[in-house]
Amino acid sequence: QVQLVESGGGLVQPGGSLTLSCVASGNIVSIGDMGWYRQAPGNERDLVARITGGGSTTYADSVKGRFTISRDNAKKTVYLQMNSLKPEDTAVYYCNAAAVTSPRYLRVVYWGQGTQVTVSS
Repeated sequence: QVQLVESGGGLVQPGGSLTLSCVASGNIVSIGDMGWYRQAPGNERDLVARITGGGSTTYADSVKGRFTISRDNAKKTVYLQMNSLKPEDTAVYYCNAAAVTSPRYLRVVYWGQGTQVTVSS
């Protein structure tokens, strides 16, 4: 099993910045893609950004140029730097990771519990 723990959410004014972190722990052999998703009330959970094990990134159009995803493989951590935040960025942000664990050596996608980001004046 893999546990993903997000941190860094909170309340921020429009135009402000936040950095989210997500740390993976457990019987991890390797981690492939890691990503951030968000879900606002009444909406589906949507991709915000994704990063491969090799560092290639993908962003939702709505956050391009404002958000940056990165990872530290040694720390098993993925980050989301969010700048120029807008009220429409308000949502619960979830991280996920495709991880291979011992002893079964199966690749499974795991999810964190989520962290609330609220952008409001």
